Amino acid sequence: MILRAFSLLFLYTAILPGCTALKIGKPSRVAEEPINLPTLWAQSSLGTEGKIATGWLETFRDKELDKLVDEAMQHNNDLRATAARLRSAREGTITGRSNRLPEVSASGSGSRSGSRFRREDDGDLSDWEQNSIHGLSLNASWEIDLWGRLRNLEEASINDYLSTQADFRGARLSLAANTARAWSNLITARKLVESAELTQETFERNFRITERNLMAGDATALNVIFGRNEVASSERNLRDRRLSKDEAARSLEVLLGRYPNASIEGSPELPYLPDKVPAGLPSELLMRRPDLVSAAARLRSSAARADASRKALLPSIRLNGGGSTSSDDLLKVIADPRSIAWNVAASLAQTVYRGGAPTAQARQALAQNEASIESFASTALRAFREVESALARDRNLAEQEKTTKLEMETANKAQNLADRGFQEQLVSPLELLEARRRVISARNSMISLANQRLQNRIDLHLALGGDFSTPTPSNDETRNPRS
Repeated sequence: MILRAFSLLFLYTAILPGCTALKIGKPSRVAEEPINLPTLWAQSSLGTEGKIATGWLETFRDKELDKLVDEAMQHNNDLRATAARLRSAREGTITGRSNRLPEVSASGSGSRSGSRFRREDDGDLSDWEQNSIHGLSLNASWEIDLWGRLRNLEEASINDYLSTQADFRGARLSLAANTARAWSNLITARKLVESAELTQETFERNFRITERNLMAGDATALNVIFGRNEVASSERNLRDRRLSKDEAARSLEVLLGRYPNASIEGSPELPYLPDKVPAGLPSELLMRRPDLVSAAARLRSSAARADASRKALLPSIRLNGGGSTSSDDLLKVIADPRSIAWNVAASLAQTVYRGGAPTAQARQALAQNEASIESFASTALRAFREVESALARDRNLAEQEKTTKLEMETANKAQNLADRGFQEQLVSPLELLEARRRVISARNSMISLANQRLQNRIDLHLALGGDFSTPTPSNDETRNPRS
């Protein structure tokens, strides 16, 4: 009777604290107020629907860029580090799955002892008597996943892997974009160096003409001083442009995994840029963005861990079994399984009191799940902002390019008129210098604007997570960590 009362008291104290798990709210896997996704991007809704191009690198029609991106994918150190983290997360899924399977362990032991005694008949010591004992034991244990806690932990490890997998995809996409940016910057720097060289040659030629005019009495000393000042300024600008070109080359070489000695040369012209972004891009393209995929996986992982923390407050049931044998003959221990003694037991475990730590851990996991929800919403909003901003900049830069072309045309006309007027002594040297400065400024603006448009298009592909048509991978394609 006493034993029965003690058993009931044990079950009462074991199960009652676990009921507090039912009082802790369930974690959320989606936000309570989902973000209102637009069906069409607001900034690209103008115009008619068109066929959306595929393959964002191919649209630039630059084979050298394709080769550089392939080289970066093979040799970039940061990408290799991310790949190693992906392999680590993949192995973590095995650990999560193994918790639901039985655990089997084997151990062996051996000992040898010797003894001798003094004989009664003659008082001498006897010979050593040696004893050998060999043992073999086999133990197995299995926690019954009665509440699904271990299944939740396995789900969390799988989603951790999916998050890391998305991070790896994001690292590859970011590396391709950064390589394309660096390649574009190098070409732009090269073109600006060529412009600076042309500017220096122009000002030096103009300075020599001014000096001759001074000797002929057709120019003043002030004109010569201004001319020398322009030559010195153009030389300084040329040195600065060359330094910028070397820095652009080194930045690209680091991405490629090369030693940064500024030996790589850019192409004469920037990659091809399609005139317009296709109208009516579906917002669903955004859901393939690696950082959003990763945030969604982390959200699911936090929910699974929060569930596991709640269920950890409930009793756990474990089955234990084992067998052992011992003999002075090692061969008998190994060859005769009938000599093994077995025992099987089941245990019910429940934490009764740990200063409130179990419930605190459950609430902590739930709070982390809520933080993951807000983080996902913030990531989504940031992604929408990046896409909308890139679309708006694309249209704005295209308009700027039109006005800069007009500026370039008028500046060239003004310089032609200034050249003829200077030869006919109708235009002063200062007016001629001003006309040439306007041409130089417009030319450099055209080079920089072309690079800005290309960089912005790369940013748009990065914001969308790829090209303009490839849909989001299905769950079946991404969930299996062993594929």
